[in-house]
Amino acid sequence: MTRPAADATRAERATGTPMVFSPLRLRDVEFKNRVWLAPMCQYSVEARDGVPTDWHLVHLGARAAGGFGLVLTEATAVVPEGRISPQDTGLWNETQQAAWARIVEFAHSQHTAIGVQLAHAGRKASTWAPALRRAGTIPAAEGGWRIVGPSPVALDGLDTPHEMTRDDIAGTVRGFAAAAARADRAGFDVIELHAAHGYLIHQFLSPLSNFRTDDYGGSFDNRIRLLVEIVDAVRTEWPGRKPLFVRFSASEWVEGGWTVEDTAELAARIQPLGVDLVDVSSGGVVAPGRITVGPGYQVPFARQVRGAAGIPTAAVGLITDPEQAEHILAEGSADAVLLARAALREPSWPLRAAHVLGIERDEAPYPTQYLKGAWRRHH
Repeated sequence: MTRPAADATRAERATGTPMVFSPLRLRDVEFKNRVWLAPMCQYSVEARDGVPTDWHLVHLGARAAGGFGLVLTEATAVVPEGRISPQDTGLWNETQQAAWARIVEFAHSQHTAIGVQLAHAGRKASTWAPALRRAGTIPAAEGGWRIVGPSPVALDGLDTPHEMTRDDIAGTVRGFAAAAARADRAGFDVIELHAAHGYLIHQFLSPLSNFRTDDYGGSFDNRIRLLVEIVDAVRTEWPGRKPLFVRFSASEWVEGGWTVEDTAELAARIQPLGVDLVDVSSGGVVAPGRITVGPGYQVPFARQVRGAAGIPTAAVGLITDPEQAEHILAEGSADAVLLARAALREPSWPLRAAHVLGIERDEAPYPTQYLKGAWRRHH
């Protein structure tokens, strides 16, 4: 089994360069540093057509200029009915592809890698954008659509989904593959498959939401079948030189649910199929039990998966300080860290981290236009 490059990690530390700013290479893509922007839904599509707008360009572009080594898009639906809300982005047609290509081009102009998180919301689809402050599934009369899931079991407060047929499942796999091909044509460097937070793939994985009696339900092997098929289909369309990530919820914080041990087992199985890194989060498929939330509270999951499965991981969850991020990487808990809320507050978080961690001016990830910000004293 291939293990993360612990020796390389020690060698990088020996150079004196903080791990946060050590490059990471996966396949043919080199990430200039290991602090990455987590996927965050913006609910900002204006025409309900899944086409990203200037908001998405500025949101992702600001973090690219702000020094992140990788920026990941929000959950981007592979089919229209896979959107969380009508205001979400998609990648099921060429118009969306062209709009994403413009954003990709800007990220690349900042020497930043950019990835798209491909997703299907399943039974959590067709819901109101948070800013509208309305609960429940959107009725068809108000622009909603038919929702689907592995089983006809509703999440609290939402409509009961239609149980997916085998044709529905096959169509979803094709949707992921087609979106992967468009992602490549748009120029994305990374695809991340969203198998977390209670969305469709996670719904199939979890015994708390999958009650099927066919070969997509019941046993562990059956419940992981959809993800395995999607990985195979996406890898057929996604170039071998580009990395493929999967985001997991390593724990559902509920007795009898999907576990970190399940995550490690599945991660080990999909690595030989062409998955290069797993992004380790938690929760989302049902209302959680008691969660002890604190700085880096999900990092132990990333560490356990990395150690047990021998696959590179990214850690996420209340990672806010440069020293904290450096510690996570230096102790070998993860190969990269993902920032979410901290990055919303501070689009140039990596530039501050460079100051805090003592990165020299010429090595800090400043765009040319911002180089004066790298000086430590007035000139």
